[in-house]
Amino acid sequence: MHVPDGFIDLPASAAAGVVAAGAVAVSLRGARRELDAMNPGSDLGADRTAPLAGLVAAFIFAVQMLNFPVAAGTSGHLLGGALAAILVGPYTGIVCMSVVLLLQGVLFADGGLSALGVNITIMGVVTVVVAYTLFRGLLKVLPKRRSSVTAASFVAALVSVPASAAAFTLVYAIGGTTDVPVGTVMTAMVGVHVLIGVGEALITAATVGAVLAVRPDLVYGARGLSSPLKLRVGGELVDAAPASATPASPAASARPVWIAGLLTSLVLAGFVSFYASANPDGLEKVAADKGIDKNVEEHVAADFPLADYGIKDVENMRLSGGLAGTIGVGATAAVGTGLVWAVKRRRKDGSEAPVGAAGTAPVRKESV
Repeated sequence: MHVPDGFIDLPASAAAGVVAAGAVAVSLRGARRELDAMNPGSDLGADRTAPLAGLVAAFIFAVQMLNFPVAAGTSGHLLGGALAAILVGPYTGIVCMSVVLLLQGVLFADGGLSALGVNITIMGVVTVVVAYTLFRGLLKVLPKRRSSVTAASFVAALVSVPASAAAFTLVYAIGGTTDVPVGTVMTAMVGVHVLIGVGEALITAATVGAVLAVRPDLVYGARGLSSPLKLRVGGELVDAAPASATPASPAASARPVWIAGLLTSLVLAGFVSFYASANPDGLEKVAADKGIDKNVEEHVAADFPLADYGIKDVENMRLSGGLAGTIGVGATAAVGTGLVWAVKRRRKDGSEAPVGAAGTAPVRKESV
């Protein structure tokens, strides 16, 4: 659903850019609280969570390269807002999504640069806010066990995709550069993205369930929930201490998860992506069918070495795409980890006062 340059006029794109910048600024502050929540009362939060945030961004980048067929001549791919919010928290999730979309636009010519604010708003902010709000609401009514987290993840991800499509339609209604009726755009966009949402839901639930199975303490959305481990003692099943009650181990304890996740991302982007569907995604298909793309503009980075997820001058398509995907995963992991780490370090170094529970910063005493 990456919006290219030319779909939305400059005033609406600028307004979306302001919304996106504000959301990212708020999220950078909120991410510090989420880092602490993953390891309360300890500075190890950044050591454990910053690499995981980078990993989540890298994984989303990799899976977004895997377009899957959803209808005749149409494909879809993961958006990732729900997955990021549930794994590392909604604020950190918005930061992760912004990193992914920024690198895709700048390095790979995927999504217009003038439309970067539009893409962050509809693909990052809307998906995260809608998904996490619904996710938390479902957990309040579902039984408090890990299977409920997986089920809530499925529903939240499913709804977040057509919500993002509806958000695009709203932006188009405000600043669209063609005269296609808004009702036509809404029907087409939401219709096809409901189907894409099923794929999003399956990927999100499977990923969240896999992490819950091995390290539930690393899933932000599962804080406070536990499903007692059953041990067979004397022929009877008894409850063992829940995993969430076990103190968090040092940063190195998350290393196996980080390594496994990074290797998986590299394989997906560097190898499996070659077999992804070549059909246009939901927005591309709707735009071509309904005439929204009449004023589309060529990307300013169209001639860059990594444009269109390939290495310029490398003739072997499999090698070209694999190398580009590998570079993308590495760059996204590095930028995501570095940004989240910097956010945490600012607080530890005292250059910014910690945010209190009510969102206000304590007053510093100045020497006279």
